[in-house]
Amino acid sequence: MQPSVIRFETEPGFYIYAEGWGDVSAPPLLLLHGGGQTHHSWGDTARALAERGWYAVTYDARGHGSSSWSVKGNYLVDALVSDLNHIIHQIGGKPALIGASMGGITAMILEGEVQGMASAIVLADIAPKAEQKGIERIFAFMSAHLESGFASLEEAAAAVAAYLPQRAKEYNYSRLEKNLRFRNGRYYWHWDPTMLKAWKNATPDQQTAHEDRMFSAAQQLKVPTLIVRGGMSDVVSDRVMAEFLDAVPHVRSLTVSGAGHMVAGDSNHAFTRAVIQFLEEVYPGKENRISE
Repeated sequence: MQPSVIRFETEPGFYIYAEGWGDVSAPPLLLLHGGGQTHHSWGDTARALAERGWYAVTYDARGHGSSSWSVKGNYLVDALVSDLNHIIHQIGGKPALIGASMGGITAMILEGEVQGMASAIVLADIAPKAEQKGIERIFAFMSAHLESGFASLEEAAAAVAAYLPQRAKEYNYSRLEKNLRFRNGRYYWHWDPTMLKAWKNATPDQQTAHEDRMFSAAQQLKVPTLIVRGGMSDVVSDRVMAEFLDAVPHVRSLTVSGAGHMVAGDSNHAFTRAVIQFLEEVYPGKENRISE
């Protein structure tokens, strides 16, 4: 199975690059990656979902991968939510949304505040609140080679291994290369550095307001929702998970042992299996849907 290339225009002259897996007439899924990643992080999951009867669309968020970079440095959540809103309208229907970290925040806020946009939501290790130490570790990793880049793919792989020690040490360099851009003899992460600066410059008051907004959006969710947490996550702890489930009782939860914050990448088979089981119950694919 090979994906088709898609391009969405979410602002005049501003394009979001995507790939579509499977039958375009099947019930759609949108897979939203985390900050600093690209749509390639969903490759194995998207293929498996398409094989089970869904049309799986993965896209590069603004400032990431092949999508447009904002000349105004507009990378805060409202811009991400606006892009998702436009993409859903261009696809049509009410897709299920599968979002990791930044992508999960985007999905949760759109459906919670607008409602009626999605049929179901899967959150990959993200909740309305997060452990600050985990967020700081993410920012430290993203900042470490921001200006210098990497001399080789092996050097980039070593940096990833230090950040994600639970991952297997045998790297697929061709896949890693898709998350990098080669310029002036060195490799750099395939995202706009301005984005990280915008996130890091948020004041404590802005962070509190953002957290309150996410809790409010989460409490307004009416569609079937699943949170898949990494058992080793330093972003969504047991405490954070318990607070989320207490605030939004209808949300289902699953913990994948041995996985960290990047749960979909750390334990892809376990994550994908959990998503398929959930969606087949609440949002069946084309081949599993009963004819009306």
